[in-house]
Amino acid sequence: MIGREHMRVATLLGRARVHGLFDPEPESVRQAVAEFASYSAGKLIVYRDLRSAVDDPAIDAIFVCSPNFTHFQILQQIKHTAKPLFIEKPMAIRLDDARSMLLLADEYPSFIQLGMQYRFKSQYVEAFHEIKERNSLGAIKTIAMSEYRPPFLNKVKQWNKFNAFSGGTLVEKCCHYFDLINLMAETRIDNVYAVSGQAVNFIDFTYEGKDSDIHDHAFVVMQFAGGISASFTLNMFSRELYEELSVTGKNGRLLASEHSSFTPGSRSRAEIMVEVDGHPAYQGKEVTYPAQIEASGHQGATFFEHEAFIDQLEGKPHDSASCEQGMWAILIASAAQQSAAAGQLISVKDFAAEQGLNDVLSW
Repeated sequence: MIGREHMRVATLLGRARVHGLFDPEPESVRQAVAEFASYSAGKLIVYRDLRSAVDDPAIDAIFVCSPNFTHFQILQQIKHTAKPLFIEKPMAIRLDDARSMLLLADEYPSFIQLGMQYRFKSQYVEAFHEIKERNSLGAIKTIAMSEYRPPFLNKVKQWNKFNAFSGGTLVEKCCHYFDLINLMAETRIDNVYAVSGQAVNFIDFTYEGKDSDIHDHAFVVMQFAGGISASFTLNMFSRELYEELSVTGKNGRLLASEHSSFTPGSRSRAEIMVEVDGHPAYQGKEVTYPAQIEASGHQGATFFEHEAFIDQLEGKPHDSASCEQGMWAILIASAAQQSAAAGQLISVKDFAAEQGLNDVLSW
């Protein structure tokens, strides 16, 4: 599903050509080939195995768009190529694997970009510009994010319904939001406290004799160094999709939001409101991307994620997600899941030490 989106966006952007693909699932290959043919007359090679795909000298870069639990394993099989790599989020479902990936990235001859495309959503691009470039709010004091959406979609062999394959909901789905909170706070996290559970979704769902254990809601409270407080709310049994970022500073508040839907033919709408005296967006303004870009995937964020990848490939400035940023995002997510399981406040620094991450993370 996400692989087809990347193929579509790469073709739309036009700065690179999709050369071929490999997938061990025949139905996934069939869908990808059929969809590609609907918008491109280009030749698409279907490789017989992963090795022949990545070793093809015609390939300049590799996108890994497979289930979460395969990311680290695939990286081990393709790192010998030294080609630019794009690896979908989360970088890994285990923190020790993420540590190994981070160490590899430091020595890798090319670059590894992670698929944290939410930082490219229009409302968040505008929010960061207002807060970081224009300093509209002054010093940041609080950060609050929320997502309301329908349940997880169907994926190959239903891997996203099980913590063992997805890494858990806060790792799988919400690493995007912890990445955004980290970027906004620009300081290290101290503590996290979370509650989460499985209230509605997939309670009676089984696959190959296993019961789904994926959580469908969460409340996460975070304390960052410098006195910044943050929160994240997730609900995955809503009818439509709604995201919100609310940031307050000494000068006022910024609210960035997005309304979207899985209903075919519906468009998303992104808005930003800056509650600072005299600001032209005090009453709010729409910041949705143009229709063709907005419809290309993840409300247009994937389009600009590809822009960043090609910019990085060409040695130009970029704002793509690094392995270190990906590590910090899933560290908070993992600590939050541990907090919810234990019912207690977690010192993230202590948690990181327990996971053996002191040699790759600095406080």
